[in-house]
Amino acid sequence: MAISKDILDDLNARLEAVFAGGGKDKADARRAKGLMTARERLDQLFEPGTFQEMGTHAAHSTRGFGMEDKELAGDGVVTGIGYVDGRPVASFSQDFTVAGGSLGQIHAGKICDVLDYAGKTGMPIVGFNDSGGARIQEGVESLAGYARVFYRNVMMSGVVPQIAVISGPCAGGAAYSPALMDFIVMTKNNANLFICGPDVIKAVTGEITTMDEIGGAHAHATTSGNIHFIAEDDNDATSIVHRLLSFLPSNNMTDPPHQLGAEISLDEDEGMNDLVPENSHSPLDVSEVIHRLVDDGDFMEVQSLFAQNIVIGFARIQGIVVGIVANQPKVKAGTLDIDASDKGARFVRFCNIFGIPIVTLVDVPGFLPGVAQEKGGIIRHGAKMLFAYGSATVPKVTVVMRKAYGGAYVAMGSKDMGADMVFAWPCAEIAVMGAEGAVNILYRRELQAADDPAALTKELSVEYHDRFASPYQSAAKTLITDVIEPSKTRAAVGMALLGLLTKRETRPPKKHGNIPL
Repeated sequence: MAISKDILDDLNARLEAVFAGGGKDKADARRAKGLMTARERLDQLFEPGTFQEMGTHAAHSTRGFGMEDKELAGDGVVTGIGYVDGRPVASFSQDFTVAGGSLGQIHAGKICDVLDYAGKTGMPIVGFNDSGGARIQEGVESLAGYARVFYRNVMMSGVVPQIAVISGPCAGGAAYSPALMDFIVMTKNNANLFICGPDVIKAVTGEITTMDEIGGAHAHATTSGNIHFIAEDDNDATSIVHRLLSFLPSNNMTDPPHQLGAEISLDEDEGMNDLVPENSHSPLDVSEVIHRLVDDGDFMEVQSLFAQNIVIGFARIQGIVVGIVANQPKVKAGTLDIDASDKGARFVRFCNIFGIPIVTLVDVPGFLPGVAQEKGGIIRHGAKMLFAYGSATVPKVTVVMRKAYGGAYVAMGSKDMGADMVFAWPCAEIAVMGAEGAVNILYRRELQAADDPAALTKELSVEYHDRFASPYQSAAKTLITDVIEPSKTRAAVGMALLGLLTKRETRPPKKHGNIPL
């Protein structure tokens, strides 16, 4: 006996109503602004035909306060799983056309269900945030809903990668779910991320500001450091997510998506030698070094506009997925400051969580001096770098390109902080401080009495370098693995990574360390 046509017609009518969201007019209004609908974003994320929806017919139960006789399709959020490049991914996409994408009890429950599912099955999470905030009509239940989501973000942290896309408003408490995830992609226009808007700030503090200044993508990418990528639009945001996922494992129990099997290239790259300036005081553009070091020059930089004195991002070297941390001498001479320390430390910890080897490129004259840095807690923030590297058990390969001075040398993946292999270029200087500065301290009286202080400083600086700062001195003391020509960097790092793929390292049993926050 076949199922009746009436039953099937009823099902299809219900599905049509759900799929319509807030209706054609609202959807068209969103498209007119250059925005996709919630379902269009999921269609763009997943391979065609692979999306399996969860909670399609979920509906809110609250009535009153303007909610009478209102059916909220899917309760304002679409959730489910699909495939990206052949791998399953869990996702939720808030629907602004349905009650402004506001979060209520059922809405939160759907998100929690898909997060729980991702945790049980070990698949990445991608969340599209486009919501007016808590559903006021549901009172404290909406706040409890946020708490349930936050709790699961925390539970999933370190278990599966979590990526947030800010593709519309994300205000107040709603901002904390993306903040608890690993990476945030934010569209350049039509999106904002903030706790208190301009009107609230003006009413409470008297300060006058704009939404772009406190909640726009550029402000978060350059000043607050809250987001990791700026997207041109929804389509670009999805492309960024796809590329990011291509470097990440599905969970903390699987290996990163290495592309092994190709013939190992040990060819020398003479162009790497040409990148090193003759004058040691001239800045070296580390971006050029990175692009020559990684496979096909394919480097996905993370937080490219924030704390630009340090560069972080993903790449492959000899097919092996790596996280790269590099000083950028072109900005603040490559010094470590508060923001750079936070940026570098969190990235190192992410790589360690998901088994991604870390390659560190060092050209650092020290921590940035200054009253603002000291008052701002550079000691505490700099300690995050030490903690991150010291606690990381993944393969760690370091290349000292030029300067490596003082505590910053230690913080940038030194051997005694757990690096497995440390290579240095022959032009490298590894010391407590630069030769000239050391000479001015050690030979102050001699220089004051000298007929030609500049000539004597130069002579003593050469002697100091040879005795205390030369990479060969560090090699002689086994503080580095080898001194190599820049042209051999790619081959040396690649071979080191291949040898370290079987690395196993355990630490003392404990709940977790207490990183200085």
